[in-house]
Amino acid sequence: MTLAAAVVAAGIPSPSQGVWHLGPFPLRAYAFAILLGIAAAVVLTRRRWAARGGDPETVLDITYWAVPFGIVGGRIYHVLSSPDAYFGPGGDPVRALYVWEGGLGIWGAVAFGAVGAWIGCRRHGVRLAPFADALAPGLLVAQAIGRLGNWFNQELFGGPTTLPWGLQIDEAHLPAGFEPGTLFHPTFLYELLWNLAAAALLVWLDRRFRLGHGRVFWLYVAFYTAGRLWIELLRIDPAETVLGLRLNVWTSVVVGLGALVAFVLVGRLHPGRDATLLRTPPTTQDDEADASAPAR
Repeated sequence: MTLAAAVVAAGIPSPSQGVWHLGPFPLRAYAFAILLGIAAAVVLTRRRWAARGGDPETVLDITYWAVPFGIVGGRIYHVLSSPDAYFGPGGDPVRALYVWEGGLGIWGAVAFGAVGAWIGCRRHGVRLAPFADALAPGLLVAQAIGRLGNWFNQELFGGPTTLPWGLQIDEAHLPAGFEPGTLFHPTFLYELLWNLAAAALLVWLDRRFRLGHGRVFWLYVAFYTAGRLWIELLRIDPAETVLGLRLNVWTSVVVGLGALVAFVLVGRLHPGRDATLLRTPPTTQDDEADASAPAR
């Protein structure tokens, strides 16, 4: 065997296991990847929020609302976009509740997480748009780290490849119709690298052009969907299709175009950074002065 052939045959190994047991308690790599991603996003967002003049402790308070909403939304989207494993022939509907086994759809996570963040922002008197701008790069970092969970689970990989960085898959996780030893596109790695690069680009663009009013967040959506589009086309895991394309491909196109339109429109209406991070108080200073003035 030549050196080149040996490199191609080697590829990227998959972890031998993704679950460890501490007594009766399972420790899942997927869960650790999600938690590590959330922690990284919180740390980065606290720094960016403080740099904008906000209280970094507020980030934790809002996170307590956004994360549970995001997990529920991510699971709902995953089940709706890949229903056969739960409601198809031989499926088990109860397993739709088994979040720890993997399966969180980013679109549902972002949508529901935004609702949770909105609730948290309202409770703490913070405007959602500047908070979303501070959060956006951290979301990409969290998603990048979370993809390591797919690597440990040996799931959501792409089609076969002979590239040197092809991914090895154990026979227990090998899709039907493929011979043992087949290498696959490591889409988890593609998305990890894409997200980290997009996060760095977001931070640079934000500093260079002083973006605000939600424009950093809309750029996050546009960058992520651009990467997800071509990565999704590589994947071979079962998924719902529309007009011959995977549902997530269409979602990437529609959401990405919507984000670009929103970025342009918001930039025309509100150029520059936000003047304040706080919600408009219920009364103006004049009203407050009148209320505090002595009666005549």
